[in-house]
Amino acid sequence: QVQLEEFGGGLVQAGESLTLSCKVSGGTFSNYFMGWFRQAPGKEREFVAAIGWIGRTAFTHYYAAFVKGRSIISRDNSKTTTYLQMDDLKPEDTAVYFCAADTDYVSGTYDNRFRYDFWGPGTQVTVSS
Repeated sequence: QVQLEEFGGGLVQAGESLTLSCKVSGGTFSNYFMGWFRQAPGKEREFVAAIGWIGRTAFTHYYAAFVKGRSIISRDNSKTTTYLQMDDLKPEDTAVYFCAADTDYVSGTYDNRFRYDFWGPGTQVTVSS
């Protein structure tokens, strides 16, 4: 059974930074394509960032336009954990943030939430102005 759990959410001021982490247990983490999504009240869940791999040591990174340039996604296969660092946070970044694992990644589908097989329960990020 694959389980995911997010950590690191909280209340921050606009302009501050936050790093979320997602611990994965079960399965083979190094084989998973990992994504971060977010959902604000009354809105659909939307893609934030994703990380895959090229060969054994290089990774591919994908970002939504609204976080590109102020977020970094990373992973540590030895710790079965993926991270999302977010800088210059804005009130519109307020949402529940979810990490997700795609166990059979198809190229080009990184932003399709329906492709992801396992999800964490989410962590709340609130950015005050």
